[in-house]
Amino acid sequence: MWREKTVNKIKVKGKYFILSLVCLVLGFMVAFSYHLTQIKLQNEKRNLSGTQYEETLGLRNQLIVQEETNRKLQKELNQKQGEVLKNEKNLSKETESFLNLAEDAEKYRMFLGKVEVKGKGVRVTLSDGAYDPKEDNVNNYLVHEQHVFKVITELYISGAAVVAINGQRLTSHSYIVCNGPVITVDGMPYPAPFVITAIGDPDVLSSSLNLTGGVKDQLVNDNVVFSMEKEDEIVLNPILGS
Repeated sequence: MWREKTVNKIKVKGKYFILSLVCLVLGFMVAFSYHLTQIKLQNEKRNLSGTQYEETLGLRNQLIVQEETNRKLQKELNQKQGEVLKNEKNLSKETESFLNLAEDAEKYRMFLGKVEVKGKGVRVTLSDGAYDPKEDNVNNYLVHEQHVFKVITELYISGAAVVAINGQRLTSHSYIVCNGPVITVDGMPYPAPFVITAIGDPDVLSSSLNLTGGVKDQLVNDNVVFSMEKEDEIVLNPILGS
């Protein structure tokens, strides 16, 4: 009886021992599995963070390279803009020079009588004086080349740009010769009255000719009939021929 109880106790204790051992093993397995899972998660997290870091670092390096490229391009742009500005200044100077040359060429053509000229000015008419039977020398009442020269010289001195006699343009090569009752201008004969037209400031030109003791008074003293009018527009045609 006693042995049977003892055997039963041993069996019961053996069952508890086995059950405890099983629980211990299961607990160890669960703990070990949880630990492995945590390690795996940490490794994945670490790997993921490393990948993101690599991507971020790569993008940052690309941005630095792009910024450096932009700075170089900006420097090149500034240099090109400076060259463009320099070229524009040079072109502006050349344009101004060409304009000056064109203006000079236009003036030379005007002085040479190669172009038509329009503008304000004065019109001076010189006529022979009335004949006096008591006067022996009829030349004392005629307009001579010196009279014409006085008017033309005064007009040029006063700023006249263009001068003509009876419509004949005068140039630097022009010549005037008196031949009896006519005056020859560049080989073309013109009888009196002689109409001298000049383009310039009408007020200045008229004031110069009307000075006391000036050209007008001198011509009147020589029995030349002098008349002058201001004109708002005088048109002088170019000289024909070579």
